[in-house]
Amino acid sequence: MPPETPPWWTRAVVYQVYPRSFADSDGDGIGDLGGILQRLDHLADLGVDVLWLSPVYPSPQADNGYDISDYQGIDPLFGTLEQLDELIAALHARGMKLLMDLVVNHTSDAHPWFEESRASRTSAKRDWYWWRPPRPGFAAGEPGAEPTNWQSFFSGPVWELDEASGEYYLHLFDRRQPDLNWENPQVRQAVYEMMRWWLDRGVDGFRMDVINMISKDLQGMDGAEDGHLHDGPPIPGTSLGDGSASYLCGPRIHEFLAEMHREVFAGRDGALLTVGEMPGVTVEQARLFTDPDRAEVDMVFQFEHVGLDHGTSKWDLRPLRMRDLKASFGRWQTGLADVGWNSLYWDNHDQPRAVSRFGDDSPEFRRDSATCLATLLHLHRGTPYVYQGEELGMANFPFTSLEQFRDVESLNHHVQAVSAGSDPGEVLTALRAMSRDNARTPVQWDASPNAGFTTGTPWLAVNPDHLEWNAAAQRDDDRSVLAHYRRLIALRHSDDVVALGDFTMLLPEHDDVYAFTRALGDDELLVVCNLSPTAYRLAELLPEAPAAELVLGNLDDDDPAELRPWEARVLRLP
Repeated sequence: MPPETPPWWTRAVVYQVYPRSFADSDGDGIGDLGGILQRLDHLADLGVDVLWLSPVYPSPQADNGYDISDYQGIDPLFGTLEQLDELIAALHARGMKLLMDLVVNHTSDAHPWFEESRASRTSAKRDWYWWRPPRPGFAAGEPGAEPTNWQSFFSGPVWELDEASGEYYLHLFDRRQPDLNWENPQVRQAVYEMMRWWLDRGVDGFRMDVINMISKDLQGMDGAEDGHLHDGPPIPGTSLGDGSASYLCGPRIHEFLAEMHREVFAGRDGALLTVGEMPGVTVEQARLFTDPDRAEVDMVFQFEHVGLDHGTSKWDLRPLRMRDLKASFGRWQTGLADVGWNSLYWDNHDQPRAVSRFGDDSPEFRRDSATCLATLLHLHRGTPYVYQGEELGMANFPFTSLEQFRDVESLNHHVQAVSAGSDPGEVLTALRAMSRDNARTPVQWDASPNAGFTTGTPWLAVNPDHLEWNAAAQRDDDRSVLAHYRRLIALRHSDDVVALGDFTMLLPEHDDVYAFTRALGDDELLVVCNLSPTAYRLAELLPEAPAAELVLGNLDDDDPAELRPWEARVLRLP
């Protein structure tokens, strides 16, 4: 990427709003667009450049808005289309952009497209979704009659029987989220038309949900396309199989994304942004997806680093080894150094809170570990994403019973795991650590009841630690997590080496200290982060560090030769 013409998003920071949990303006306990409008000054004060808005479209809310029944409206739960227009104008007036969530691998089963599709086998929209007869030799509804053996992301099979027609439809996620058939050009054109409509309204781009799943593999064992979807390898301990080889980065994915770029984005004036969420994507694939010459997407979300503490699944917890994190981040930094671009994140609406997962949320180290993790991430090469509340050091919720959970993935897992013989206490322990509800507790604005999120009863309980950990308490505190995020974001805006510098990993085998350099021309930064409760003599690890100029640190100046627990320093080398 030539430094003389870097895209605007190389020095941008994106802030993700999960609207249900951000701010509630009408007292119904659910966050909404009015609440976002009331809190925009918080984002302006933070200094972020882009607001990524999780879905606010009409939806039955089977998966908290990722099951969309109308792509060109706003769910009354969240407000009105006029308020969305107001949000676009208010963001643009503050120099910020709006990134909408695009969920087009699947719709809701309440979407008119699907209702027409399931109306009859001869419907004009039947082929807009993946309909298949029972497996040969089986009657519809019999155990094992599903057309393939694939397991859903939300437990159980990916096929749901429609008794009226005797056929099954495909849903990689919840049964109320049928997958669109992107093989059908009418589907693609309808999606592109909808995307153009939003851009014409002033939206500045899209974060594309599981976009690398839209191409399904229809090839048989001989490599020829036979029109069938095929079984995946069996998953131990279940009757189902892993179908991911048939839908992750399928054979037409590059063709579809290039077509989308031509049909929707090419030739438009304005600084737009396209981000593809791509579970299972490799560095090599990401180079292709984000190569500007190929014109597919600007950057991808990959999940390698948030799987490092998983065993056989996300519920099988393993301790994170720092050298594994370095190897993963380092591979992505190196792999996208000359072509493409990285997205940088710890948190989102699907991940537990970073300070609890990767840091130390004990009273002694919560502030220091939150700011250390932030420094580590924001000094990498790529575009950082801040998830709501991360800038406050928000932590996981202290769940004590199943009744406190709302997330469909968590509740389904509990049913499946307990029915398969797992100990309910152990299942609850895994849910407490990894449930998506950890990210979805309301943002903690102040120490009042319900943390200033709502005047009503919140849809999900507020973390009791909001009495101490909240935006109001941090706003004027120069040592707060919030103040440190402000400084990190300002540094990316002002310092070319942070946005564009080359990345070199140091100390790759060290178990606690994460260190690297960023270099651009004659300017070189040394970043040193101690991700542990153990102090280290910095001069012994990096002899050049003690004499370097401190650009930004997360602890008060003390002994430059000692790296204290959870200390992070950004140093300018002479």
